[in-house]
Amino acid sequence: MTVITRFAPSPTGFLHIGGARTALFNWLYARRLGGKFHLRIEDTDRARSNQDAVDAIIKGMKWLGLDWDGDIVSQFEGANHHAEVANQLVEQGKAYHCFCSPEELEEMRETARKEGRTALYDGRWRDRDPSEAPKDIRPVVRLKTPVDGDTVVADMIQGDVRVKNSEIDDFVLLRADGTPTYMLAVVVDDHDMGVTHVIRGDDHLTNTFRQIQLYDAFGWDIPAFAHMPLMHGADGKKLSKRHGALGVEAYEEMGFLPEAICNYLLRLGWSHGDDEIISREQALEWFDIKDVGRSAARFDADKLLHLNAHYIREASDRRLVDLAMPLLKDRLGDALSDQAETRLLSGMDGLKGRARTIVELAESGEFYTRNRPIPINDKAAKLLDGEGGKHIASLAPHLEALNEWTDQTIDAAVREYAEKSDLKLGNIAQPLRAALTGSNVSPGIFEVMATLGKEESLGRLSDAISGRASPSAN
Repeated sequence: MTVITRFAPSPTGFLHIGGARTALFNWLYARRLGGKFHLRIEDTDRARSNQDAVDAIIKGMKWLGLDWDGDIVSQFEGANHHAEVANQLVEQGKAYHCFCSPEELEEMRETARKEGRTALYDGRWRDRDPSEAPKDIRPVVRLKTPVDGDTVVADMIQGDVRVKNSEIDDFVLLRADGTPTYMLAVVVDDHDMGVTHVIRGDDHLTNTFRQIQLYDAFGWDIPAFAHMPLMHGADGKKLSKRHGALGVEAYEEMGFLPEAICNYLLRLGWSHGDDEIISREQALEWFDIKDVGRSAARFDADKLLHLNAHYIREASDRRLVDLAMPLLKDRLGDALSDQAETRLLSGMDGLKGRARTIVELAESGEFYTRNRPIPINDKAAKLLDGEGGKHIASLAPHLEALNEWTDQTIDAAVREYAEKSDLKLGNIAQPLRAALTGSNVSPGIFEVMATLGKEESLGRLSDAISGRASPSAN
């Protein structure tokens, strides 16, 4: 048997981080077993579906590296087929037309509330002759669900879960306007797509009992089901925006790498020993949906940042420059140097070990990419006041005299100056850092000077000495 899974989001918003985990688990399970993974857009709710959301879902899937087989399926486009098979059930006596008015349905709900029980449709049109139907009511189509016994879900994560059939009413397949409900459409689509494994959140578990009954009515093979516990916040409460429940595109904008997101989502509810860093190749070798736990996974933003920092350190300098440069262009505009990309690439090795996100990386590398004169922050300005500025002025000629401009030769020249001036290295290195980067924090200052080059370094020192570099400089 070829394993076939699917991810079926509703296009009523962007690709949520919880949905991304569902997509990842479906993708990994199919790919590990040499099967197929499909993408279906469940766009039957036309009032809430929109193309921007569809585009965002597709973009998010591509960004995460979750490719799919075949064309993307639109559930809405199959509406006529869904209605057709539902009417076949009516012809076979497995479904029927219900002519209840809205008032009658509300009365059923109100009676159930008063009696303290779940509001279920009472089946009044189940065996009634359609000739008794009122002329002014357009009927819905309901499934004739079993009355006796239990429906059992043999869940790959939850184990066997059962419900009494008496607790499931004759649910609607076609609305009064002839359009299919989600319950019908999802079953027909999964069957038509050959889906063998339905992997989704456990909020769908109650739907699964009804869907199994619908599979039985059609006489179709029932897929294997796996219902994953939903993600919670670090406080154990339902995941919300305040916990970090954002769309995937928001994480991209915040400077996260897709491999960090996937690694983190993979470890939410699934584990492989004590391994924290799990590559895509390892995930494809190790992942099994049966190993997903039954407890709700807790989203921890700090752990995600930690993972992202690891993947930034492991990323190529070229890739990081390509990610950071658009941020710097937007931020600096005309203040961006023509040498920005070259310098950033040269200095990237010293920058990436300090950053947790691409945004932080761009901010920390900004001093490499600015035109002169560079702005000086308040802490750096204090380092250039008084003795610090005087030492920079005295050191500059020694640096200008260097024939070879490397971090080693610069280091030696500065140390020699410090010794002759009876200074600790920090007393000259800190004002140097302030003048060259505009900050009191940076990679090693000799590495910075080598990356900037002799002309730019001496120019920035001159700006600091003359006062051209200041907190108000652009």
